[in-house]
Amino acid sequence: MLELRRRLLKGGASAALLSPLLGSGLLAPTTVLAAEWQKTAFTARNINDALKAYGSANAADSRDIVITAPEIAENGAKVEVEVTCNIPNTRSLAVFADKNPMPLCSSIEFSGPALPYVREQLKLSETTRIRVVARTSDGKSHVAFREVKVTLGGCGG
Repeated sequence: MLELRRRLLKGGASAALLSPLLGSGLLAPTTVLAAEWQKTAFTARNINDALKAYGSANAADSRDIVITAPEIAENGAKVEVEVTCNIPNTRSLAVFADKNPMPLCSSIEFSGPALPYVREQLKLSETTRIRVVARTSDGKSHVAFREVKVTLGGCGG
């Protein structure tokens, strides 16, 4: 009980000290957003436009990107995909589903010596090829593929 009271008092004091900064515009939430949103890549309607907008239309094939996904997914609404990248100096991973209405599913940025590993759940509209694009710090793009058969579509099918 005493610990809860202390946390509440500390949180209230912090909020009281920060509210004038927020009100005056000196501490604006838009300046602390993590990464820039790539609207054209995420709203592209086909895989070629999405890859071009993401800047990875000419990515080289790589065996150093390991995609673990089910060969057959019973329900496309929830397909778990795990990606591990063994390419040195990887700075971002992007997951594409070729036949989805909007192919770019996610884009994850890494900093410093972080391990480029992603485990996520995708929504797939139909049987499709999953494509993972890895970008390194020198600007090179690498790609790997994995086919996933979907028996029941997750995007309205």
